Amino acid sequence: MKQTKYPNIVEFQVTGDYGLFSDPIMRVGGEKCTYMIPTYEALKGVLSSVYWKPTIIWYIDALRVINPIQTEVKGIRPIKYRGGSNELAYYTYLKNCVYQVQAHFEWNLNRPELAEDRNENKHHEIAKRMIKKGGRRDIFLGTRECQGYVEPIVFGEGAGAYDNLPELSFGTMYHGITYADEAYSEETKGMMTVNFWNPVMKNGIIRFPRPEECPAHKKIHPMEMKKFGTELCNFSGLKEFEGVK
Repeated sequence: MKQTKYPNIVEFQVTGDYGLFSDPIMRVGGEKCTYMIPTYEALKGVLSSVYWKPTIIWYIDALRVINPIQTEVKGIRPIKYRGGSNELAYYTYLKNCVYQVQAHFEWNLNRPELAEDRNENKHHEIAKRMIKKGGRRDIFLGTRECQGYVEPIVFGEGAGAYDNLPELSFGTMYHGITYADEAYSEETKGMMTVNFWNPVMKNGIIRFPRPEECPAHKKIHPMEMKKFGTELCNFSGLKEFEGVK
């Protein structure tokens, strides 16, 4: 049996013709340029599209880059926020994206009302089953126009383009956002916090720190936790969302 740090680990491969991974500031409008690797938040979004429940928090542990890093520039006509017309903009995408991902989940202790739903084996088995099915919702790589696909794999198997590259640094990058729902400290409770880090790829693999372990954090603004709850915490079918305000 494979020895892993966490017992509820999942492993999958995500592929797509194109990907666009940028920080939120670049998504406001105008021309967009991708990072050279997926962000922690984007990979977490992929996994949340595969299987998500407010009872758990997904943590991305590692990323393995399989295909060579290539970019392609496209002329896009996005709709202006004001006026309703469009204008020509150039978006820089990653192309021929193939990534192996390793992740695990932990209980969301910010939601004690969901304690009865903390069945590790149940959530782990459902998550693995959803990976085999290709996810519960559409998968996309960074932005909605970049359609992606997931499938189960064994992390580290097969050849990768950077297996023999000892080290490659990507400088300071956006890591992800800590929302009030997933606060990890008194400082992040009731806040939206952006995390930054300095990724380094070693032999094709990037190890992600936990959000609280990132070297830089920036508080954006106060925010409230989402409300999911009925007093009965009924999580069967669509009834689990009854009482949402």
